Amino acid sequence: MHVKTDPKRPRRYLLGALGGLLAAGAGLALAELAAAAVRPEASPVTAVGGAVVDRTPAALKEWAIRQFGPDDKLVLTLGIVAALAAVAMAAGLLAVRHLPAGIALAAAFGVVGAAAALSRPEATWKDALPSLAGGAAAAGVLYLLVTALRRPAPGPAAGGLDRRGFGRLVVATVALSTAAGYAGRRLGAYGSAGATASRADFVLPPPAVPAPPVPAGAELRIPGISRFVTPDKDFYRVDTALVVPRVDADTWRLRIHGDGVARPLTLGLRELLARPLVEHDITLTCVSNEVGGPYAGNARWLGVRLADLLREAGVRPPSQGGPADQLVARSVDGMTLGTPVEAVMDGRDALLAVGMNGEPLPFQHGFPVRMVVPGLYGYVSGCKWLRELRLTTFSAYDAYWVRRSWAARAPVKTQSRIDTPRSSAELAAGRVAVAGVAWAQHRGIARVEVRVDAGPWHQARLGEADGDDTWRQWVWPWEASPGRHTLEVRATDRTGAVQTGERTGAVPDGATGWHSVSVSVSGR
Repeated sequence: MHVKTDPKRPRRYLLGALGGLLAAGAGLALAELAAAAVRPEASPVTAVGGAVVDRTPAALKEWAIRQFGPDDKLVLTLGIVAALAAVAMAAGLLAVRHLPAGIALAAAFGVVGAAAALSRPEATWKDALPSLAGGAAAAGVLYLLVTALRRPAPGPAAGGLDRRGFGRLVVATVALSTAAGYAGRRLGAYGSAGATASRADFVLPPPAVPAPPVPAGAELRIPGISRFVTPDKDFYRVDTALVVPRVDADTWRLRIHGDGVARPLTLGLRELLARPLVEHDITLTCVSNEVGGPYAGNARWLGVRLADLLREAGVRPPSQGGPADQLVARSVDGMTLGTPVEAVMDGRDALLAVGMNGEPLPFQHGFPVRMVVPGLYGYVSGCKWLRELRLTTFSAYDAYWVRRSWAARAPVKTQSRIDTPRSSAELAAGRVAVAGVAWAQHRGIARVEVRVDAGPWHQARLGEADGDDTWRQWVWPWEASPGRHTLEVRATDRTGAVQTGERTGAVPDGATGWHSVSVSVSGR
């Protein structure tokens, strides 16, 4: 028995999938336009991406950072867009067969985006509106496109596809989506124009306590070694913000309150800068940094001593009877970091920083104000885009990363890294400069040693120290012989503690182990 098939069906499905993509594009464009009127974090892609980051296990997050580095957020965003495109095509195909089901699937993405937006820190009911508007727009556009596909062509082609009507709708959809997307970008740029202008107009005041010049011998000038002072553009960035907050310095406020705060403070930037400013060179390290990894950098920071500000508010550290042992910093996007009160009040230069390497903080590094605490990993001390400091206890509150399997207290571990030669390098026999950096913030580096093929340790020459809070460059001259060799490095801090060779991962409080590279040496 011969079953007749509709020769137009494959074409309808193909055009239905295209209609789903166009409908999703229209929905996203309208949602971006609506998000520009609410806040950038309310964008569906940003909201869903943030919700995914919040729920990603620590091990998987570490894998993403290792694999993609600073591009991890771009990879996540592209993954979300790809998933949306796949669901959009499925909705279009489904709508060709069963219109209500396809429309419902298109609208469901708006509901998912709204739920993700409402789950984010600092969310209000308004954050759901862009996703809901986008979902409604996608459903409406898909209805129009699929209805046009079902409508028979007029005239002699009756019974066929109404290509002309469908084509007109496609053109109109693309035009309106493009216009909405462009308007959203322009409004978003206009919304951040005040922040951009406030940074451009911001002039750093001179420090009351300037940092001494970097010692001439701190920079060893070995080809391939990390620069002693890391330029702003090369400084690592690891955070959860898919959209970098752009805060207007003129409207920025900082609130200090909580347990043991006798005199709560609310300060604008002008009031903060009325306090004495301190300049200090500090190396920062991310807890996600694997052994030999790139997530460490050294900069000259300018800011107000955090301990002075806390004392002004009447805070006493636990060692002096204060009731709070944790300082919870909150950023404008809701991120929370918990820092030991004792650490920021023990005499180290813990700063509320406003400047980095002689310039106002870049937006991606926390403009207008961020925390910098020597000797602690960034996830317990380096809050960017700061807006609130609350005194509490570790037993009463777990900050963002602690709720995700990381340790509550995280002093930086002594680490060293071989910058040159690189792993798998091919070298000529003879003298080779093996060089890199080592750090043990707030303790300082006393010695660096290198060994070849598990042989005896050889002491490297250190660059001049720029205090205990910065890394030190080091170099060891190696007489390389032909063959394949493995180089290892270890450091000793100024307390006499030798860097451990036991390999552990970054979770829960920082990686350990000796960095090693394997190289090939050819005969002369």
